[in-house]
Amino acid sequence: MITNIHKIFKNRIGAIALSTSFALSGCGSVPESSIKPIKIDGSSTVFPITEIILQSYKNEATNQSIKEIEIEGEFSGTGGGFKKFCTGETDINAASRPISEQENATCSNNEVSYIELPIAFDAITVVVNANNTWTETLTVEQLQTIWEPAAENKITKWDQVDSTYPSQPLTLYGPDKLSGTYDYFTKAIAGETGASRQDYVSSQDDEVLVTGVAEDPNAIGYFGYGYYQQHQDKLKAVAIDSGNGPILPSLETVENEQYNLLSRPLFLYVNAKRAQENPVLEIFVEYYLDKAPELVAEAGYVPLPEEAYHLAKIHLQRFDVGSVFDGSPQIELTISDIMRQR
Repeated sequence: MITNIHKIFKNRIGAIALSTSFALSGCGSVPESSIKPIKIDGSSTVFPITEIILQSYKNEATNQSIKEIEIEGEFSGTGGGFKKFCTGETDINAASRPISEQENATCSNNEVSYIELPIAFDAITVVVNANNTWTETLTVEQLQTIWEPAAENKITKWDQVDSTYPSQPLTLYGPDKLSGTYDYFTKAIAGETGASRQDYVSSQDDEVLVTGVAEDPNAIGYFGYGYYQQHQDKLKAVAIDSGNGPILPSLETVENEQYNLLSRPLFLYVNAKRAQENPVLEIFVEYYLDKAPELVAEAGYVPLPEEAYHLAKIHLQRFDVGSVFDGSPQIELTISDIMRQR
């Protein structure tokens, strides 16, 4: 689903990318003087969910007697978004990993308290060009061979990964260092956050990565499942064997806890003080949580059980602040784990 809003985001990365006013259903009693723009930043992985919810939100706001608000959005990556969020520049940070210890300390130093809301599950998807005839499955060890720091300028051909593969150039595409997807993938595959070769084409814009792999017959890359879903016609997903046989990413294999190594929760972090000061911010996030069970799958991700969204709304309404995580991506978390932690 590529809307005009999507194009505005994509074409103006690094600047205010969405500025739109529309009526907000349910806030007719909110004094006009208390309505302030809502500023969103963060993960490009979460972006397709936010995009669809914003479009739904705009379409449903048809009562002209109710107040209007302004939403301003960018995507700077999870880490780039937290840099702004933890200094109070934004109201919401979309994140494809939990907040880190360092980011939490920055938030604390700037007196930014936050409400952590899981909104969906993702399957990081390893993809190759649609015309790649030799790669159906990769083991974790083979992914390490490709992506570990020691591979830089050394593992440059496909037959160095597997001797049965052709002796053709190996070209790599992946998220940049500010991406939560980069953080999670490097920890899951190399065992350490940020441990990656750097001689690859990087971007915070997943559409750039999609185009790169789609146009390069020797390419391999990785990004969130929603972007693979949108472009299945020109990409091929690779099954990952983490010891129990090859598993392809899908909504079903994430729900069934089979595609565990590269599946992870997605979040919204909401500035608690801003939600108290700006009533429409709380109303907007409640709308987001109400629509997520229906629209997350449309964006290409796995919805949480409805109980999870109900609990998230309670946390929001109570202004329950802080993180339940240890400050780093937790590998092989399942939907069941998330439910137990809330």
